[in-house]
Amino acid sequence: MSSTSSVSTAPAIGTSVINVPLLVSQLMTTEQYPITALQTVTTAYQAKLTAFGQIQSAVSTFQTALSTLNSASSFQAVTATASDPTVLSATALTSAAPGSYSLTVGNLAQAQNLVAAGQTSLSAPIGTGAATTLSFNFGTITGTATNGTYGAGTTFTPNGNGIKTVTINSTNNSLQGIRDAINAAGIGVTASIINDGSATPYRLVLTSSNTGVANSMSIAVSGDATVSSLLAYNPTSTTGQNLNQSLAALNANLTVNGIAVSKATNTVSDIIPGVTVNLTKPSATPVTLTIAPDTATVTKNVNSFVTAYNALKTTLTSLTAYNASTKTAAVLQGNLAVLNMQSDLNGLLNTPATSTGSLNNLAQIGVTFQHDGTLAINSTMLSSALTNNFSSVAGLFAPTGSATDSLITYNAYNSSTQPGTYPVNITQLATQGNETGTAAPSLTITAGANDTLNMNIDGTNATITLPPGTYASTQALTAAVQAQINGSSVLSAAGVAVSATVNGAGDISVTSNSYGSTSSVIATGGNGLSNIFGTAISTQGVNVAGTINGASATGIGQLLTSSSGNSQGLSMLVSGGALGARGTVSYSQGYAYTLNNYLTSVVSSTGSLTSSTNELNTNISDVTNQITALQQGLVAKQALYTAQYTALNNMMTAMNSTSAFLTQQLSKL
Repeated sequence: MSSTSSVSTAPAIGTSVINVPLLVSQLMTTEQYPITALQTVTTAYQAKLTAFGQIQSAVSTFQTALSTLNSASSFQAVTATASDPTVLSATALTSAAPGSYSLTVGNLAQAQNLVAAGQTSLSAPIGTGAATTLSFNFGTITGTATNGTYGAGTTFTPNGNGIKTVTINSTNNSLQGIRDAINAAGIGVTASIINDGSATPYRLVLTSSNTGVANSMSIAVSGDATVSSLLAYNPTSTTGQNLNQSLAALNANLTVNGIAVSKATNTVSDIIPGVTVNLTKPSATPVTLTIAPDTATVTKNVNSFVTAYNALKTTLTSLTAYNASTKTAAVLQGNLAVLNMQSDLNGLLNTPATSTGSLNNLAQIGVTFQHDGTLAINSTMLSSALTNNFSSVAGLFAPTGSATDSLITYNAYNSSTQPGTYPVNITQLATQGNETGTAAPSLTITAGANDTLNMNIDGTNATITLPPGTYASTQALTAAVQAQINGSSVLSAAGVAVSATVNGAGDISVTSNSYGSTSSVIATGGNGLSNIFGTAISTQGVNVAGTINGASATGIGQLLTSSSGNSQGLSMLVSGGALGARGTVSYSQGYAYTLNNYLTSVVSSTGSLTSSTNELNTNISDVTNQITALQQGLVAKQALYTAQYTALNNMMTAMNSTSAFLTQQLSKL
């Protein structure tokens, strides 16, 4: 009978007993669990941070929409529309008052044209080439021209802009040379040459650069007689009109609401305050010019406001919602900062606005809440409100002010100004600096004798030179004084201007256009000082003074500004009137202003959104530091595990080798 013996199998000598890499890897996976948990926390924080970023983006978009509505200037744009744009067009400043005007254009303004006798050559010398001076004077010709020539009794009154000269000599005494010299001089005259096809075809044409009857030309020529016989033009002398007038200077003549108006140019900016009218052609049929608020832009801005608010509302709602069907909460569900923000926005929009107008809530202009908390617009109601109550719509959105006194105008506010109605009391009106003469002036101004004045206007010094000549009246000389002062480049660069008048005694009086303690007119010298002013009397301007809401206010020129209390920062322009109680000035804040201020505080460095974002960033940083510390610990722990189990494996491998050896030896017995 055969027998079967069983022999136990042992690991081969030197074979590893433990898979150390696998065992250590499994152990490290377990050790990784705290890091994985922290990474999950970080992911949650990051999701909230992204959500707050979405809110901040929606807030920024909403504030951009609010910026088109949260200042009074947003509602000050006006449009100017002509019923026949082929006759005239117009543009309007924000200061233009709405209204309708009927205009009829009789004729357009035109510049004077003078034509010289024909020449056979463009380049042939005219005259001997002796130095010759062309002296151009500009003014008004009073008389009747027949076939381009004025008759006896014609007068010429200079406009006070002075005489301009051009020198002709042997270098430029051809027809084209004269043309080029006049054009290069920049004296307000354009020279051109026309070929009329005759035996002497080349004719020099001189055109005044400015339209209007006061810009007609008178040309005196001293020097070469041939040049003089070609170009001298004295409209008051029937023998001195060597040029022929092909076009007379004309003013634009029109009627505005039945009132006759004459202007020197076809671009007129002083017949309707704040409106510039551009005349294109005559028309016997009246043209209606309508000045109206720019309702189209405001409508667009209100729609943008609603769209941006709805986007913000939708963002806030979606990030804090809870889905009952899936039992899933949105990433910011229950977040106090966001919930408070939703509540605050609803509260601001449901609180009546502090408006100076008749409107105090959005529903009155067709902007209403829907069931989901978003806004909707009734376009018909909005259009009606803008058409019939534009100023109140402005007050519904933007900070606005109004005064009960027609000579007091609300001007501005600052961040300290609180809505309210404040009494105004004026103790001193602002005045203008003035210089008044004590003797009637001589009307003859002689170059180098009595033609200069050294003036200090509002603290700026300038020297002016009056055009020489005998003026027709004190008014004409006064106009020249005003023109020279206001034409000074030094004074105009400083924003300085004056008005000159003749007082009841026949003396010249010059008044600064500015108001207040810095307003002054002082004639400091010049050879014409005594002639123009005699012994001049100079009076400094003073600032407006008074109280607002019972407290002293600061006056600068005509501007009075509250410096304390709830009205602090409220300023108004006092343009005249009596001293004493002057009614009230009201200031209100609209929805766009209050909403923008609230959102600015929310996203400020200390605001709730910024604080929440900063807190999340801090938490993420803390968790990241914890993960880094754990990861550094795991490196050491992995090394320890590897060393321990490698040693154990080596020991067990040695034991296995011994066991195998002994087993082999025993099997041989």
